[in-house]
Amino acid sequence: MFDGSTLNNWDGDFSYWKVENGAIVAESTCEKPTGTIYLVWKGGTAADFEMKVEMKGEGALVNSGIQYRGAILPPRPPAPAGPARGPAGPCPSGQPRGVPPSRESQAKWDMLGPQFDFDGRNNYTGQFYEQATGRGIIAWRGQVVHTEEGKAPRLVATLGEKEELGGYVKIDDWNQLHLIARGNTMTHIVNGHVMAVLIDDDASKFRKDGIIGFEIESFGKISLRNIWLKRL
Repeated sequence: MFDGSTLNNWDGDFSYWKVENGAIVAESTCEKPTGTIYLVWKGGTAADFEMKVEMKGEGALVNSGIQYRGAILPPRPPAPAGPARGPAGPCPSGQPRGVPPSRESQAKWDMLGPQFDFDGRNNYTGQFYEQATGRGIIAWRGQVVHTEEGKAPRLVATLGEKEELGGYVKIDDWNQLHLIARGNTMTHIVNGHVMAVLIDDDASKFRKDGIIGFEIESFGKISLRNIWLKRL
């Protein structure tokens, strides 16, 4: 999926996404914040597949993940004007605090759907999160969860303690994320350890096919390399 030197076959805001030392990188800083942005693979959709990618997060606040079986959000109205949120004043470097790109400028890549979550503090890495669908976190790290239409998600098994499984995640270093999507079952694996499984029988929400992408939000840097996809 990635040739190691260019962003051929990928689409996103290339003022943020680039190739550096054989990896796809994006960095969000005080001076140049990204907000929530996506890099979308242009190689078509994937229904049943296995995907492997090596990912590194640098910075405790960085949040990222693999979007899959996703779609581009329909156009949304402009964000309402209002008071600035978050810290004020200059950055720690003394430089002016930057402004993230507008929602409108990122609309063509703004994704919804399932996410293999990844974060710098290692609170969420491996869990099943759903972006912009209203479901949010469905299967936390260490959980096997079953969903049915009209019912609350149900915990059906545990894979281990959240903190114990988190010990297999490498902070500020490379991790192999392994995603298996087969039918209505999605399995998230980090460094050879199963982190979360979702069995999605909610016909009103389940997506059996869709596009793949990467996300970054908050502050820090993510790097991605050795990205492989096998359709099943």
